[in-house]
Amino acid sequence: MKPPFTITPSILADIARIERLIGRIESLNQPKPQPYLRKSNRVKTVQGSLAIEGNTLDLDQVTALLEGKVVVGEKTEVREVLNAIAVYEGMDDYDPFSVDDLLKAHGIIMADLVDRAGKWRNSNVGIVKGSAVSHVAPPSDRVHHLMVDLFGFLEKGDDHPLIAGCVFHYELEFIHPFEDGNGRIGRFWHSLLLYHYHPVFEFIPVESLIKEHQDDYYAALGRSDRSGDSTAFVEFSLKTIHEALANFLSELRAVPLSAEDRLSLAQRHFGPDGFSRKDYLNHFKMMSTATASRDLKLGVELGLLLKEGKHAQTIYRYSHPPE
Repeated sequence: MKPPFTITPSILADIARIERLIGRIESLNQPKPQPYLRKSNRVKTVQGSLAIEGNTLDLDQVTALLEGKVVVGEKTEVREVLNAIAVYEGMDDYDPFSVDDLLKAHGIIMADLVDRAGKWRNSNVGIVKGSAVSHVAPPSDRVHHLMVDLFGFLEKGDDHPLIAGCVFHYELEFIHPFEDGNGRIGRFWHSLLLYHYHPVFEFIPVESLIKEHQDDYYAALGRSDRSGDSTAFVEFSLKTIHEALANFLSELRAVPLSAEDRLSLAQRHFGPDGFSRKDYLNHFKMMSTATASRDLKLGVELGLLLKEGKHAQTIYRYSHPPE
């Protein structure tokens, strides 16, 4: 059975934005980024995904572990990082449409951390936030059937791969098929699906941005739980993927972002709050004052921004929520 979700104008707009950015990268005729960038983004991916789960090791410590060095830290946290490095470094070994490979990946990412690594949970679970149960997962005797159905949706569905990956991510978290490690395996499998959609995603640390927007991540999961479909989570995920892809393209420094792209990213950052040209410059730290002025002038001309005040007291606000 197809998981419930609605394709909204926001979803269609973000898919178009993502595909435009991928097109710019393809136009570089540069199939692999520089090795240092691959390593840097792999470290951000691992550290970001585990930080969401409470792991306190920082980027320098994760880098050292990736390089095979000894790190002083809590034993469980070091094991979590080593496991995550192993599973992400082996992305080419997994078929994104294979239930067995999901189990294999979970076995690696949770090795020596839980008793049932690589096995479905065999008990019923509820997710507790504070003193309240926020989510009751399906009974354990339904997990295998639900996961087989979910993989069937991935393999046989006709939805856009970007949408299907987001839906899969949400549905895995809803089913909660493992006793622990559902968040990290869900984020890994989503990255794997993105990588199979386009190889550039091997180098894009989407997990790092999820960490930056962690409250929004959990809020989107909660909204989808309450509505009974994954639409809110798909919308959140696509905006995060677009932001991660745009940041990656900026790092390459080969094809600069357009003014429209920068204004779109700034909207994600500032939301409905007013901001000054100085605030805009602080968000894009490598930008010149002249470029910031041109961007903001264009935003006003396009009707994207509303302008209040004059000269140094000028405040800008976005005229409508993101599409």
